[in-house]
Amino acid sequence: MKNCRIINFKKIGNNDVGFLIALEGNREVPFNIKRVYYIYNVPKEIKRGLHAHKRLEQVLICMSGSVKIKIDDGNEKKIIELNNLNKGLYIGPAIWREMYGFGKSVVLLILASDYYDENDYIRDYEEFLEFIKKRNLYSS
Repeated sequence: MKNCRIINFKKIGNNDVGFLIALEGNREVPFNIKRVYYIYNVPKEIKRGLHAHKRLEQVLICMSGSVKIKIDDGNEKKIIELNNLNKGLYIGPAIWREMYGFGKSVVLLILASDYYDENDYIRDYEEFLEFIKKRNLYSS
């Protein structure tokens, strides 16, 4: 899927001394990081996300437990399970996302390319599909 991919982060260390993973903007993370937040203590039956962004880029990292991310570019849908500290999911603009399968132990860290801007969100799925259609017309 274009505009969405798994990033493998380099682990430094070993089982005897532990591990370190360094994340730097425009290196391991493909953008300048302007915002960091995390989601936790979400009941298992609750879905989070349920939106797309017009311009924002994000990297999602499951810091504890396991969570599923359904991604959708308007043509193709995929489900990715995040459950490894040295893997992140890059989600670029114009990708619908739904996070689910949380539990009390799950901590999902999100690195974002810009500050919070409500105008960048598309929160209605039908609006998202229209946005994709218009975007494809202008990029052809």
